[in-house]
Amino acid sequence: MKKILSILVMGILLLGCAKTDNPFLKAYTNKYGAPPFDQIKNEHFMPAFTEGIKEQQDEINTIAESKDAPTFDNTIAALDYSGELLKKVSSVFFNLYSCDTNAGMDKIASEISPVLLEHNDNIYLNEKLFARIKKLYENRTKLNLSTEQNRLLEKYYRNFIRSGAALNSEQKAKLREINKELGLAELAFGKNVLDDTNSYQKVVDNEVDLAGLPKSVQQAAAEAAKAAGKNGKWVFTTQKSSFIPVLQYSENRELRKDLLLAYTNLANHNNSKDNKAVINKIIKLRTQKANLLGFATSADFILDDTMAKTPKAVYDFLATVWEPSVKKAKEEAAELQKLMDAEGKGEKLEPWDWWYYSEKLRVAKYNLDEELLRPYFKLENVRQGAFDLASKLYGIKFKKLNNMPVYNPDVEVFEVTDKDGSLLGVLYTDYFPRAGKRAGAWMNNITDQYFKDGINHRPIVCNIGNFTKPTANNPSLLNMDEVETLFHEFGHALHGILSQCTYPTLSGTNVARDFVEMPSQFMENYCWEPEVMKTYAFHYKTGKVMPKELMDKIQLASKFNQGFNMTELLSAALLDMDFHTIKDTTNFNVTAFENASMARIGMIPQIIVRYRSTYFNHIFGGGYSAGYYSYTWAEVLDADAFQAFKETGDIYNQKVATSFRKNILERGDTDDPMILYRNFRGANPNPEALLKKRGLE
Repeated sequence: MKKILSILVMGILLLGCAKTDNPFLKAYTNKYGAPPFDQIKNEHFMPAFTEGIKEQQDEINTIAESKDAPTFDNTIAALDYSGELLKKVSSVFFNLYSCDTNAGMDKIASEISPVLLEHNDNIYLNEKLFARIKKLYENRTKLNLSTEQNRLLEKYYRNFIRSGAALNSEQKAKLREINKELGLAELAFGKNVLDDTNSYQKVVDNEVDLAGLPKSVQQAAAEAAKAAGKNGKWVFTTQKSSFIPVLQYSENRELRKDLLLAYTNLANHNNSKDNKAVINKIIKLRTQKANLLGFATSADFILDDTMAKTPKAVYDFLATVWEPSVKKAKEEAAELQKLMDAEGKGEKLEPWDWWYYSEKLRVAKYNLDEELLRPYFKLENVRQGAFDLASKLYGIKFKKLNNMPVYNPDVEVFEVTDKDGSLLGVLYTDYFPRAGKRAGAWMNNITDQYFKDGINHRPIVCNIGNFTKPTANNPSLLNMDEVETLFHEFGHALHGILSQCTYPTLSGTNVARDFVEMPSQFMENYCWEPEVMKTYAFHYKTGKVMPKELMDKIQLASKFNQGFNMTELLSAALLDMDFHTIKDTTNFNVTAFENASMARIGMIPQIIVRYRSTYFNHIFGGGYSAGYYSYTWAEVLDADAFQAFKETGDIYNQKVATSFRKNILERGDTDDPMILYRNFRGANPNPEALLKKRGLE
């Protein structure tokens, strides 16, 4: 507590001398309400955080201490609209911290995280505030609330209960301590993964060792080496855009093995950046928190606020998909082993062989070499294809804004307008890896959408990726996985941009974790439809659209290697569930636990779980704890939703698209997600759609 108070005092002192030139403490001057990234410096964050916390605490005190009887407007709505400045600085800081961090921001994050957690606890453990919310909740049937208002009231009541509002004083003090420790541990986990990712370089100094690698991959590695001060050599990293092409094409088995093992052992080297002890701490704290709140395990606590509701429901669901997936994977492994046997080397299929031989098999079966597709997947064209798709479905338009301040030269900004020309939002795209960016791809909001005082505040959304970078000779040419990822994250962006909700807590992507992936995965369905490919798959040199025979091959190969893909994905979801259903939190061996988890489900040795424990950022550093199953759960919804279009014979069907926009994309969390889905589809989702899509039926 002393440290937190000293940080706040320092922030107040800094505030006194920096208020006039701190961009966070002034209104943004551009018409979109976008941050002036060209003016924001590290020294601006702490004073702005301090002032933001103070302002919101004053607002909370006003609500809690009010002598007026609680109403929806003076309590729930007032609470939801509070903290405008704190949201303003937090959204910018944590966006930058995830994609463009530096040593100064690392220090700020470690200092401000416990302060923010303390502030959050001060709100959710405020007894007078909770008493007002509880009174409204208990009388909610008499308040004549709209569906959205009732949803917000119920959500706040539930969030207060889940945050410990009903605990006694001793339990609340314990919860505060757990929250602080947990926040710092999760921060440490992500930092260790980023630091280890940045520190690894595989240097190749003999051109012979590059056999099989496409020229574009060799050139990218040569440029990476030059940037690292290793002229005349080649450097590969644990960024997927660097090592995946090696796994696919390198004839050098040892190089493939070195890179895959480097990736799958991130933050697992028994040094200061090792995450095994951090995992022990996180699981112990999460379990203690769940127990304190009356739940048997962390998964029970987390899932109580999702569509799935219980660990059993998740395990049962995953089991129905796991069995056909691993069966298919075994068939695929046998097929790949035959390819290896034909080479007469007497080698057994290992995880570092799968990508290489499956690429050979793809060529043999479908005459489809993924590397030959890259020239048709210039990043800018793929992005425009996604924009054009959204325009055809929803009538919206995208215009590049050339004079907007950005936090990195890689970032581009687009205005999004509706068919009537009204502003819908602003989209930032940031697609290339760099030292200050964590791995993966994601969508974040800089501002939420909401209505207040007759004004429809429009959102500002970011799409972040780590795609193949341009080289001196070539633009960014994506592989198939990167194309799907771009469409996926763009789906999240549309969920945020098209939102039409009254309250920020319910708007955009602020939905249940196992529903949020549905709009994003829905967009993936369009990637390889020939009608859509014709809008973006142009050869970057000739400008000619991809030949029909190549598109046909992509369609024929659409279910290729799905046993591998699903086994890799589902094993990670099951590992996540196993971690979060632990009841005995005595220190455990993370590696042994992971191995036992994989053995229990019958994981085949030729495949490594998609995310091994020490770099599983989704569940230990992000928001997907006991929630990684969401990708597969949501795929049932997205496959069934896309089927609604296919059934009409028109993938752009305007009636269906309008219903999807009005009932799903615009509604955020304003009603139960299954009700929203049934309003769109007219029925519950059919699980058979997923198995059919993946070729597992």
